[in-house]
Amino acid sequence: MGGEHRVDGASIIEQLTAGRGIADPYPLYARAHELGAAVPAGPGTVLAVGHAAANQVLRNPAFGLEDIELLSEVDAELARHSSVTLLGRSILQRNAPDHARVRSLIASAFNARRVAALRPAVGAAVGRLLDGMAEQGGDGSPVDFMDAFAFRLPVEVICELLGVPEPDRYRFRGLAGDLTVALELVQDLAELAVADAAADELSGYFTALVAERLARPKDDLVSDLARIAADAPERISGRELLANLVLLLVAGFETTTNLLGNGLALLFRHPQAMEGLRTGALAPARFTDEVLRYDSPVQLTTRIATAEGLDVAGVPAPPGTVVLVLLAAANHDPARYHRPELFDPSRTDSQPLSFGGGSHFCLGSQLARLEAEVAVPALLDRFLRLAPGGVPTRRDRLVLRGFDTLPVTVR
Repeated sequence: MGGEHRVDGASIIEQLTAGRGIADPYPLYARAHELGAAVPAGPGTVLAVGHAAANQVLRNPAFGLEDIELLSEVDAELARHSSVTLLGRSILQRNAPDHARVRSLIASAFNARRVAALRPAVGAAVGRLLDGMAEQGGDGSPVDFMDAFAFRLPVEVICELLGVPEPDRYRFRGLAGDLTVALELVQDLAELAVADAAADELSGYFTALVAERLARPKDDLVSDLARIAADAPERISGRELLANLVLLLVAGFETTTNLLGNGLALLFRHPQAMEGLRTGALAPARFTDEVLRYDSPVQLTTRIATAEGLDVAGVPAPPGTVVLVLLAAANHDPARYHRPELFDPSRTDSQPLSFGGGSHFCLGSQLARLEAEVAVPALLDRFLRLAPGGVPTRRDRLVLRGFDTLPVTVR
């Protein structure tokens, strides 16, 4: 097709980064599925659209990350931005063997046993935040669920794990939002100015916190990792330490905040699911899976072909090919899910790719699920007349999809 009706891989990317595509990308994903499981999108770029195709790319180590060293070679100007450099030194953007070396040091804090042990602390935090919502909205005035609850719960939990002092915790929402601009499909490098400023401030904060924990250690992750970096820098360098502390902070609440907000918005649109959670007819884990599938907090990730002979669902991917893995499109693949456009928490076959896959599968996935599975039923039990309290606003983001504001009434 030509003109404004042209639909191909390149036009889909173009539309996804425009206003309407960001506001509602799902019609574009449906069009992409009509083109195939993998779609060429201009020279050196392929879209992985189908569930099997996306899963294949995520699990094949020959599709690596465009780490900071490679980026410095192919786009030196981009690599000079401090936000790009900081994230590029974290496990989010590292390849083997550096990725495995550093990830192994962090992973123990997020294993199943430790996460399960956090359930009472998560429940206590949920109770405090619900008390705050009840006080704030007791006179019938709207409460912004995003600010009063969806941000505060995961930031409280991840900061407790890290060892961030309580008075500092709520300063991070704006900084995290600014830093994650660097994860978007940036069209103009000037957009990275706010991300760079946030990266510099967060780096400075954790530099000071690491120094304090080396002088006065505590029982927290910052103390543990700071000691390793000081005693065995070959296991994790000082620069890697800072990058990964920032990553853990930001990733520890950005996606969970979006999961909680997206989930509540869906409950307002699907009152039968709300009733099912209240009565116990709908398991919280089943609901969480369907929120992740239907409106993923992370919409896409990127890989780069690093070996000869690779393909994505039959589309050749020679070395250097950039593969945009459309996680949210894969979650809506009609070849994988019956009526994927329907929100249906009764599904029994849900395997959303929202947390990625392979060696880079999200370390905090179990913690995010725990927080959602504790928080949502407690919210509904506490506020039996919970209802929309105004017009919500979406974030102007594609990669990290969520709400800026979600007003509710709790009387």
